[in-house]
Amino acid sequence: MSTPPTGSGRHVLVTGSLRRDRAAARTALALPRPLLPEVSAHRRLRGPYTAAGTVLRAVVPGAAERWPELVAAHEVELLTAAPELRDRMRATRETLTSLAVPQERTRFYSRWRTLRIAHGLQEFLAELLTRQAAGPRALVVEDLDHADPTDLEFLSVLLRRTDPALLTVVAGGTGALLDPPPLDRAVEAGTPLGENLSAELARHCALVDAPPAPPGEAVDEADAAARYVAGDGTDDDPAVLAAYRALPVRERRELHDRRAAELAALGEPSLDLGALPYHLEHGTDVGGAGLPALAKAMDACMLLGFYHASLEFCRRGRSHLDPVAFPQAWWHFTGKMPTSLSALGRADEAEAVCQEVRVHSVDPTAHLQCAYATAMLYTRHRSPDRRDHERALAWINEAIAIASLLPDPRQRAFNTVFHNNGLALIEAHRGRPQAALDLVTAGLAELDRDLGADEHGLHRSVLRHNRSTVLTGLGRLDEALADLRSVIETDPNYPEYHFDLGNLLRRRGDEEGALAAYETALRLGPPFPEVYYNRGDVRCSLGDVEGALADFGYVLVLDPGFVDAYVNRAGLLLDEGDVAGAERDALAGLALAPENAHLLAVLGRVHAEQDDQRSAIEAFDRALRTDPDLLAALCGRAGAAYRAGAPEAALADLQHAVRLAPGDPLVRFNRAYVLLRTDRWEAALADLDIAAELLPDDEDVRAARDECLARRAATTG
Repeated sequence: MSTPPTGSGRHVLVTGSLRRDRAAARTALALPRPLLPEVSAHRRLRGPYTAAGTVLRAVVPGAAERWPELVAAHEVELLTAAPELRDRMRATRETLTSLAVPQERTRFYSRWRTLRIAHGLQEFLAELLTRQAAGPRALVVEDLDHADPTDLEFLSVLLRRTDPALLTVVAGGTGALLDPPPLDRAVEAGTPLGENLSAELARHCALVDAPPAPPGEAVDEADAAARYVAGDGTDDDPAVLAAYRALPVRERRELHDRRAAELAALGEPSLDLGALPYHLEHGTDVGGAGLPALAKAMDACMLLGFYHASLEFCRRGRSHLDPVAFPQAWWHFTGKMPTSLSALGRADEAEAVCQEVRVHSVDPTAHLQCAYATAMLYTRHRSPDRRDHERALAWINEAIAIASLLPDPRQRAFNTVFHNNGLALIEAHRGRPQAALDLVTAGLAELDRDLGADEHGLHRSVLRHNRSTVLTGLGRLDEALADLRSVIETDPNYPEYHFDLGNLLRRRGDEEGALAAYETALRLGPPFPEVYYNRGDVRCSLGDVEGALADFGYVLVLDPGFVDAYVNRAGLLLDEGDVAGAERDALAGLALAPENAHLLAVLGRVHAEQDDQRSAIEAFDRALRTDPDLLAALCGRAGAAYRAGAPEAALADLQHAVRLAPGDPLVRFNRAYVLLRTDRWEAALADLDIAAELLPDDEDVRAARDECLARRAATTG
């Protein structure tokens, strides 16, 4: 067994069948001082963010006293992972989404919000430990085989981004943690995979295999059973589990009741997502107390975007219910499944649940929701090659028809508008943006007419935002901007709106305004790679190369699979003369996307700079096979061909480039250069005249034009 010394430069993974085995093995390790006692990630304790929340509850109170600005900067992440901290810090960035009552919640978070939160938590901890300057610390995180995906995501980010000299993460679980995740064919093709814990463990951890430790002393069976319940069902000692199972059913249930009462008295919200519903589900009143607790946890996880946990609670609730005997309760636990499954890319399973509802239910509301969910599957949630907008249209029309028959006029009005908004999305996908615009505009007018001003504020903002998006697609940018600014005035803390504002301002040519909008989006929420990527583009266009390189680099920290960030950073590095850095980025990007034409074009430029024209031409050839009209590859191959002694091949590529971009002065200049060197003075001069008109102060163009005139004069006498 290895014993990684302090400062070994690696995190640690201790694997073993039982927790006691791993604990015994850790005693032989030379680890830094513990940040806090061993943390369990077992989701039965507190559900999503069990481990992360435990760490935060321990460190944030002190941080809030010494560095309140640090805590405030990470407010969203901290309160999401550890809601108990609301007693220690103010929530200042609430949005219409976070404040909407469940009955008015019509927008749900992206599946990838939890990954953004994980990065924010990592950055908070790293900055806190750096400020504390207390030397290296260790954090032991156990029971990873039983962790919720939010904690697995958080640990993956922590391992990948945290210097072990600052915080050595000591992960604990069975050897199965190192098994690569199997290919899940139920997930739609093209769905991003997210963090890969097994890969990060293998890459960043020293591995310690714990041999079996001797069992402890024999314990009284009743004491062991009580110990199991007091540990919230997380004890993996076989003797303890056996003692618990040997208890008479009634005694077991009473133990769970008592433990549930103890936990409820604590009043800690995260317990509502873990131990409390577990105990009530196994107590003496499953129907009266257990099912409501499961439903509460399910609803909370759904609203927070914890979709794996939401599905788990749905399934646990359904396991206690027969759809015929308890149709309303069964539907309550079933109705959240299509949305959760869709968010996770599991479209076929979502559709199967909708079909199951149609088989078992005669509730119009259930059929209404499933018709809408099925329509969205076919227009949005399936991979592009599996979408069927006509089928989506059929299902949304069914939803609209059912909505029109609802007896309550206010419910009828809202549901008609809501489902017409779904129809607008389908019309946009069918290439009918004006029809989409008309539907959204009519929906806003109907809500204003039939509902009070204080009702369904979230959905009104969603409709107005959707209208802004459609108007943008129609090129009506001023109207789109007016709608988007109205949305932001109503819901100022929603980061995605400011991201969209930045994008719209860029389209209108206001790059300084776009920069300010992107920076607002970054301030309001956890790290968002797309915002940094777009800000990098703007910084580049404004001449801030250093800032652009920093942004593209940070994008790749947040998302190492963000190919376009490799493209942009590689091109900038090459422009700055860092040929080796550009080559590293091009090769790293091509490892992810081997036929990416832009990366191949950069690689071609790298080879050309290295005076390897043959390799350059091969790279440009590959780029142009993927994208025959890629200007950078055409011009790059032309330059390499000319230097390799093939001016006619170079000229052919430049002729193509000029046809694609007749108003590009650089393309004109490059063709003129080859024409000039092959004594075609008149043609060269024609290109240079155009280039000089476009770039009147460019010295290279002026010099080439003077040379061309001089050579023509010398030739003609």
